[in-house]
Amino acid sequence: MSQTSEIALLSAIEAKEAFQSKRLSPVELTQALLQRIDHYNQRYNAYCLVDAENAIAQARASEARWMRGEPLGVLDGIPTAIKDIILTRGWPTLRGSRAIDPNQDWPDDAPVVASLRRSGAVLIGKTTTPEIGWKGVTDSPLTGITRNPWDENLTAGGSSGGSAVAVVLGLATLAVGTDGGGSIRIPASFCGCVGLKPTFGRVPVWPVSPFGSLSHIGPMTRTVADTALMMDVIARPDARDWTALPNDGTNYSQALAGGVKGLRIAFLPHIGRTPVDPEIAAAVKKAANVFEALGAHVEELEAPFDDPHDIFTVLWYAGAAQALASYAPEVRAGMDAGLQEIAAEGSSYDLMVYLDATLRRSHLAVKLSQFHEHFDLLLTPTLPIPAFEAGREAPQGWRKDRWSTWTPFTYPFNLTQQPAISVPCGMTTTGLPIGLQLVGARYHDALVLRAASTYESSAPMH
Repeated sequence: MSQTSEIALLSAIEAKEAFQSKRLSPVELTQALLQRIDHYNQRYNAYCLVDAENAIAQARASEARWMRGEPLGVLDGIPTAIKDIILTRGWPTLRGSRAIDPNQDWPDDAPVVASLRRSGAVLIGKTTTPEIGWKGVTDSPLTGITRNPWDENLTAGGSSGGSAVAVVLGLATLAVGTDGGGSIRIPASFCGCVGLKPTFGRVPVWPVSPFGSLSHIGPMTRTVADTALMMDVIARPDARDWTALPNDGTNYSQALAGGVKGLRIAFLPHIGRTPVDPEIAAAVKKAANVFEALGAHVEELEAPFDDPHDIFTVLWYAGAAQALASYAPEVRAGMDAGLQEIAAEGSSYDLMVYLDATLRRSHLAVKLSQFHEHFDLLLTPTLPIPAFEAGREAPQGWRKDRWSTWTPFTYPFNLTQQPAISVPCGMTTTGLPIGLQLVGARYHDALVLRAASTYESSAPMH
């Protein structure tokens, strides 16, 4: 590995320690990342916008602060990528769509971006997304196909595929993703990084997503410790998000200590009838055994709820219809064909269908809340399949052509708004990452991170 690669692949915590000791400067780190972006981005399509000049200027300002011993915060100088769903001052936010005019003022930072700026993070650019983040793979009419860092013929997953690829390839130290049905955890699993969907409201969202309370914002990193460090910065309320949770004073980095001894963990090998690839099933079973060896009480169970795919479909498709409602027919005609299809179905639902789905969602949330009276965590595969051919919404020969039919472990916990993290737990024989998902009760983000960190340190995947 070259010196540039070694620098670019430092964790945020390692980089911060190097800044403190003056062994490395934010400028050197940012330059190393920009070199790798020049080398890899055209091939893998992680970024749709890179602002190298501004990134170097931010890094120089950070370097001066570190030289004075006055960093703005724990992320000062850490290169960070922002998914192109999230408003970022001075940069177009096109959401993977030709329907949005880039030639307008972009004066606003979303709350998560504002928090990163306050901590001194170096913002590198915007990462690719499918149009309005509607599906579990990353390709769009505007920005093309984002490819898996382990095999460029395969998908990176989505909709935060660009952020996952940027982190795994060392094109960003940290990245921000969004997750409405698995969009952080799916690419984290396919690409082999850590991805956290926090409790709904823990990281504020603004503007309001057309997918409503399904939509979450969270970190994508190479280590659980970096995820916790990022949460220490971005898990702060913002008045623009009326659902944002109050600051409870949690220090997520400090909360990683303590292990998993005595925790009650429900291991769910399946949700619904979707078959799980045997290699994935074996790797996740092995991970469950690791938790048991660490002192947790692990019980293998059938899922305590029916697959809520029909509930999710109504709410997701209705959200897509809302997202497209303001565009003229001739503009919609140029959008992703699959997005048009689900929006058309979503616009056909009557009010009672939507309200019934909302009520059934509430029943599911209550059931999971009661389940957590007996279990601290759920443990599942993140996905039942490894990455498949790039440019497709579903694998060749799959029983359905919609992305949500191969993600049964992710969208239930958007419906229930629980914290859920994907961490690498193995590789297939063809060299593709496998993800393990840990899910906690609402507001127990710190416990989810602690368990993930304990597992990572006991069974590290590099």
